[in-house]
Amino acid sequence: MGNNCLLHGAVGYMVIHPQFVPSCSNCNMPLLHSLCASSSLILPTTTAAAAQLAAKPSVLSPAPSSSSKDFAVPIPGLPTHVKEKILSLEVMGVDAGRALSLNPALRTASLDSVHSVIAYLLSKGIHHKDLGRILGMCPRILTSSVRADLGPVFAFISRDLGVPDSGFRRVINKCPRLLASSVGDQLKPALDYLRRLGFTDTNALAYHDPVLLVSSVEKTLIPKLQYLVGLGMSREEAVGMVLRCPGLFTFSIDRNFKPKYEYLIGQMGRSLQDLKDFPQYFAFSLEKRIKRRHQELRHSGLTLPLSTMLKSTDEELKQLVEKKKKKKKKKKKASHVARQRVALTERHDKVASLIGRPGS
Repeated sequence: MGNNCLLHGAVGYMVIHPQFVPSCSNCNMPLLHSLCASSSLILPTTTAAAAQLAAKPSVLSPAPSSSSKDFAVPIPGLPTHVKEKILSLEVMGVDAGRALSLNPALRTASLDSVHSVIAYLLSKGIHHKDLGRILGMCPRILTSSVRADLGPVFAFISRDLGVPDSGFRRVINKCPRLLASSVGDQLKPALDYLRRLGFTDTNALAYHDPVLLVSSVEKTLIPKLQYLVGLGMSREEAVGMVLRCPGLFTFSIDRNFKPKYEYLIGQMGRSLQDLKDFPQYFAFSLEKRIKRRHQELRHSGLTLPLSTMLKSTDEELKQLVEKKKKKKKKKKKASHVARQRVALTERHDKVASLIGRPGS
């Protein structure tokens, strides 16, 4: 495990199994203060000693199951509240070092305030097993105010998006950043803008594309819509594209839109209309899907609609190409036969005309 603490310089860690940590009978949260303060768990500072103890978990408890995960425990020497905080994060599956780096305010936050946030999330239907991912992605949540920050977000999800309490977990797992966003400064303005564009099904927005709600209207949504308009389509056509494929708002202009559009027009010889018909084109990998599929079709001398070319599985595309080849070959053969018939008819007519001439 690591031996650097972002809080107080160099410290050591040992590995201990979660089942060795006592938990609260009410909320099932680990009783970390008992672990940090317990004299029976004074942990060795050397790496060798830590490795030895980690290799013999039976000293503390029967052997744990292989499916469980270990976490890092800081050695004594740090203030109790610091050790408790690090342990709290590690037990929940959060990388303590990364969390402290991304959210410096966590260094001075009280453990009680952190636990109040956790308890509130659990009361809203978030599961213990979700916390590691949610808090790991967005450590700012840990220093949020339940009353001023988290409460308004859940009220927004319920009132403005029409999500029932039973749906909170699904929405938050889809986009943890919702919990770190201001309702007045971010969520409400984004929702109002999306509604003006035509996103009328707010329930679907919450469950499938909540990331749009944490996107800046001025810096993200508007510039991407303007880029599509700049390609030569009308604003109505551009809006229609994002309504059909909301994911367009999540793609980078420089890393996605530009290179894929240039390849579509320059290398594939397609038109803007192809893009209007299939805006999902931007959702496919340029290197792994678009270029590879285009080259396969080019070598076969075939052209397919973008949707068929990209959405088909490898096997489906292979069968389709073979079918097209056979059809093309059959058509070519039929065309050859038709030309032969025409030539034969012309020859017959010529002979007949010669025979029918006077004096022949």
